[in-house]
Amino acid sequence: ADMEAELKSLEQKITQFVELCHRLRSDNQQLRQQLASALNDNRQLEEKISNATSRLENLLTQIPEDDA
Repeated sequence: ADMEAELKSLEQKITQFVELCHRLRSDNQQLRQQLASALNDNRQLEEKISNATSRLENLLTQIPEDDA
């Protein structure tokens, strides 16, 4: 009966371990998606900043020089 109890306990531990692995894999997948999304957002922001910068630079070149 003692052996039986040990086997039961081991079985429970293995089951918990498998569940943990599944949960970690699922979390990992979620994090990967969030990271990809964040990187994408970041790239779009960089493009917007770059566009704004070049538009500003264009405007600055159109300002007449002050003959002081």
